[in-house]
Amino acid sequence: MVHVVYCDDKEKVLEKILDGTKTMVVRGAAGRKIPHSRVFGGETLYFMKKGSAKILAKATVESVQNLVKLTDDEITSALAEPHLALSEKQKTRWHKKCLCLVGFKDVQPIGPLDFDHQGNMDDWLIIEKIEDVLVGTSIPYNYDNSKFK
Repeated sequence: MVHVVYCDDKEKVLEKILDGTKTMVVRGAAGRKIPHSRVFGGETLYFMKKGSAKILAKATVESVQNLVKLTDDEITSALAEPHLALSEKQKTRWHKKCLCLVGFKDVQPIGPLDFDHQGNMDDWLIIEKIEDVLVGTSIPYNYDNSKFK
């Protein structure tokens, strides 16, 4: 599988990924939500700025930590991971009981690839191939690839 990851433009997340100061992303929720337990080492991440229609970088998943039922102290500790390079505002945003920490390597600027946004898309997409969400080759998005295996 490949993953399309929206990056917060206000926090300059994509810029931090491209300059190497950020080598891990986080997603969290009260329960196991996408991408928790659905992303694996060796898969490809494609990054785009939230609110844009351009995919600008890719990387390879190096490590994944799926954390559940965390205490407040465990959440704080997990979000202190230096590879996440989180601001205090982001630490507050991701202070959730279930976290998915995804480390990556081999970041490469690409494209830009034209993203075909559809109304039912979350901030992390799991797809078969990147062409499935590109203008001209996209297919209707569904959450089939997001289900637990």
